[in-house]
Amino acid sequence: MQLIDTHTHLYLEEFDHDRHEVVQNAINAGVTKMMLPNIDSTSIDSMLALAGQFPSNCFPMIGLHPTSVKENYSNELAIMEEWLAKRNFIGIGECGMDLYWDKSFALEQEIVFRHHIDLARTYDLPLIVHIRDSFNEVIQILKDINKSDLRGIFHCFSGSVEQAKQAIKYGFSLGLGGVITFKNNKMQETLKHIDLKHLVLETDAPFLAPVPYRGKRNEPSYVPLIARMVADIKGITVQEVAEATTANAVKLFNLTTNDQ
Repeated sequence: MQLIDTHTHLYLEEFDHDRHEVVQNAINAGVTKMMLPNIDSTSIDSMLALAGQFPSNCFPMIGLHPTSVKENYSNELAIMEEWLAKRNFIGIGECGMDLYWDKSFALEQEIVFRHHIDLARTYDLPLIVHIRDSFNEVIQILKDINKSDLRGIFHCFSGSVEQAKQAIKYGFSLGLGGVITFKNNKMQETLKHIDLKHLVLETDAPFLAPVPYRGKRNEPSYVPLIARMVADIKGITVQEVAEATTANAVKLFNLTTNDQ
């Protein structure tokens, strides 16, 4: 059984003391591919170093996380574009909007997100979208742009059936992570009404570990726990979940036979 973690920050300092062991544990658990969304210019070197050490398992993206959008966002975007011009990436992100902690750069976040959308279309890459307390704002931007060639993932999705349908309408898959295992999470009900073809699995490691590891450091090797919860909710086998979500991720990220 092969699984793909479509969103993990393994290059962060939380893994500095055992990063290789964590990657190997994931591979042993059947999680053979790990997608690495970037945060900002300070995380690029460590992300690319990890991708270089595990070229068949760890795949880098390039983007500017919305909480890293500050006064210097133009400089950050310029750095992103320089990297895009000189090497291949598997996706654009992590990008989007985050109005949970701080709304003072909301306008700048929108400008930056729109720029990411342009880059995703230019390079024909999937867009990894952060939507914390900003689903309506993100959907409005996608509606304004209204381009059928967009594809990507609504990261850490836990919305309503109607919100899920809106995301799918604009070409996006739904990223399911550890939150789906939390007691009374509303996504558990939403999931009953969403076809497997619209789902991918993720951890957001080191954050948001699934039950029974909630509150501890998250790892890609926990993806099977998320798959098991999805299977239980939908009344199907874990194998069916693995096959469908892996196929969805392979198609979304345009992985070649050699990548699988």
